Amino acid sequence: MNKNQALPWDHPRFKSWVSVGRACQLMQQALTRALAPLDIKPPHLDILVNLYRFEAISQQELARKLLVGRSNMSMLLPQMEKRGLIERRADTRDKRILRLFLTDKGRELTGKAMAIQTDLIERILSATPIEDCLLMAGTMEKLIARLMSEETAGE
Repeated sequence: MNKNQALPWDHPRFKSWVSVGRACQLMQQALTRALAPLDIKPPHLDILVNLYRFEAISQQELARKLLVGRSNMSMLLPQMEKRGLIERRADTRDKRILRLFLTDKGRELTGKAMAIQTDLIERILSATPIEDCLLMAGTMEKLIARLMSEETAGE
């Protein structure tokens, strides 16, 4: 390695990079533990919440919203359907498109899971002033936009 080459930890923004990654990892771990009594994991919650908010969304639209590939969806959705949490129905106009719906059981589980998630958010962020939370959210949205533009530029 060249002596003059900058090391990642010497970069002034390195601490931010690492902090964002660590916070994300720890939040996922905390959410996983909190959801365990419901026998779901964060990816299941992401699907359930999106179906709660956007009923009749297509599998493709859901995958795009969650930033995951179709292979991830094709693994998770059958499991959730087998548990009676969701239903997949053919689109009335285009039979190739599958639309997703929560079942009554799925809607009930989603309500419980959202309460757990909301409680976790409150416990973790309650010591942070709302203004700081909004500033952090704005900063993260800019970071997300930048990462997404990098992703699409590479396609």
